[in-house]
Amino acid sequence: MRKRRTVGVVLGLLILAGSAVVASDYLQLFRTEPPLAPEAERADLVRVEKGARRLTLLRDGRVLASYPVALGFTPVGHKQREGDGRTPEGRYRVEYRNPASVAHLSLKVSYPEQADRDAAAARGEEPGGDIMIHGIMNGLGWTGSLHRLMDWTSGCVGVSNAEMEAIYARVDVDTPIEIRP
Repeated sequence: MRKRRTVGVVLGLLILAGSAVVASDYLQLFRTEPPLAPEAERADLVRVEKGARRLTLLRDGRVLASYPVALGFTPVGHKQREGDGRTPEGRYRVEYRNPASVAHLSLKVSYPEQADRDAAAARGEEPGGDIMIHGIMNGLGWTGSLHRLMDWTSGCVGVSNAEMEAIYARVDVDTPIEIRP
């Protein structure tokens, strides 16, 4: 009898947790675009240093803010193909801002550029895509900075939700992104 009750409690908790995730994802559909900071407070360059696990926002060469990051699950080296878990390296730009992302806010990185597509094609591979700077996956925001204990993205740059809100306010479309080894 006790075993049956334990199974019931575990199943109930799993259903409750699943419902919270679904509700969180549903509410994302109604999120409004957070406003941009005033022009003088916006970055004119986003620099990601993979080895240091750091994202830095710069304006006129001056550091506005710096944040610790998590990377793709295979972080060393430039992204070669779809599914390799690497975060690309090179010069890119922000293609668009997404307030209704599957993670808490996201900024689309312009990977793959033509050179990335050409290199992958020469190897007979797909270059991959959907590289983002984003917060924690919806429904898991409670993990906060614990997400940095390991590289967990599929090739993106992950930050906490609070950090993503600060970054999102200071980075506009077409802002250059420099991703260094």
